[in-house]
Amino acid sequence: MAARRLTGAARSRLNARRYAGRMQGDADNVRMFRSGVHPCGYWQDREARDLVLDPRDPRLPALYPLALSWGFRRSGDILYRPSCPGCQACTAVRIPVAAFAPDRSQRRCLARNADVHARIIAPVRTDEHLALYRKYLTRRHPDGGMDDHGALEFEQFLVGRWNDGRFLELREDGSHRLLALAVTDVVPDALSAVYTCYDPDAGARGLGTLAILRQLEWARRDGRAHLYLGYWIAGHAKMDYKRRFRPLEGFDGHGWRPLLSGPAR
Repeated sequence: MAARRLTGAARSRLNARRYAGRMQGDADNVRMFRSGVHPCGYWQDREARDLVLDPRDPRLPALYPLALSWGFRRSGDILYRPSCPGCQACTAVRIPVAAFAPDRSQRRCLARNADVHARIIAPVRTDEHLALYRKYLTRRHPDGGMDDHGALEFEQFLVGRWNDGRFLELREDGSHRLLALAVTDVVPDALSAVYTCYDPDAGARGLGTLAILRQLEWARRDGRAHLYLGYWIAGHAKMDYKRRFRPLEGFDGHGWRPLLSGPAR
């Protein structure tokens, strides 16, 4: 997910408090509301809105797997899905783990990073994590609305209070240098790739691709059916990397359908 898009999700958190009293429903139903209109984080000439699950609902941890299957995404403690007037460009996507096999380019990425090891740890922020996150935002997403993020924003945006999350670290053998950090949520039958940041000085390694490949290996080891990748937009340069993981399924508002199949060459 591009950093600019998350500015809208941050607005949704504010709107969640603002509109909480207007939510309709009862204790047996999942309550939702629409955020206020805000600038689209992907297209400068468009406006966006989000459909948000009631952030006060104590059932959010139990609802999370179902929400993912409905095309929702987590940002901090908020579960949201784009619901924009006159636009349906954002498509929730996921990879069916058992059917995935790396293509030629992805195999080269794995070979190029044979000196990088992955470690799955509890989601406890360190100074090293925060420094990498800030360096990534400054270099890769300047003026994206997150340039001033510090420890508090890191916790609020990435860690969350009710989800079952992990940090996937990618470190260089020998030096043990932290190259990438992939924030990953765990649900019974899937993993959700929440956010990945990496060292811009090691960009030639293809660390974004490597992080997804390692998450897929993790999901396969654990016998999980899917890896959720958030939203994909056809024709958007920042989203193009997601179409390289095939087969890829997309949520059409009613169910999951094959979106892209066959190897990406």
